Amino acid sequence: MSLSPVDQLPLDLPTTAQAARADLVVASSNSHAAACVDAWPDWAAPVAVLAGPTGSGKSHLASIWSSMSHAVVLSPGDAVLAGRAMLLEDVTAGGFSDEWLFHAMNAAMQPGGSLLITSRQWPGEWGVSLPDLQSRLRLVHLVELHEPNDELLRGVLFKLFADRQLIVDAAVIDYCITRMERSLASALAVVRQLDVLSLARKQAITKPLVAEALRMTEEGAIA
Repeated sequence: MSLSPVDQLPLDLPTTAQAARADLVVASSNSHAAACVDAWPDWAAPVAVLAGPTGSGKSHLASIWSSMSHAVVLSPGDAVLAGRAMLLEDVTAGGFSDEWLFHAMNAAMQPGGSLLITSRQWPGEWGVSLPDLQSRLRLVHLVELHEPNDELLRGVLFKLFADRQLIVDAAVIDYCITRMERSLASALAVVRQLDVLSLARKQAITKPLVAEALRMTEEGAIA
């Protein structure tokens, strides 16, 4: 019995978004956050908060900054180190104690210290009740990340395809942008799916193949 092209899919070698500053695609929707990363360690305040929706690139920027600063990655409740760069990701209301975050921010204010926080919420939505912490949060450098716009998605898709040595027509990329979920994680998933399908079928990446990859990604047809 012959197998369909999907049944004959090759093993997919893991390819993830690179975390070096040179690999960051900058557009109007993330330019302020990129500038914040670039400005370290000369921040206006020792604590910076990147706030934006899921898929806006917060984790990618945080990973780049962590590599640059050799940051200690924290989870709520961890011991904090004065005078060190620290990273705290995906802060949400109720996910930490006020006293612990106040202590972490105080540690970041010591010479040589800094703290980068990412969140899907504004600090005012974290449900903080400790007055001293409320005062500290009013002094952070707050940077908003927006949902990826066409400019950013186009640049990210071009780069992800190039990382896999795939040449894709600009019209095909625009076709993909108008139909995909507007997130950087979705861009990576779609490119990965297209790479697998294109290799299995030994064909160029076309609009019909993009449509199929988008459907398979949404349905989780291929791990």
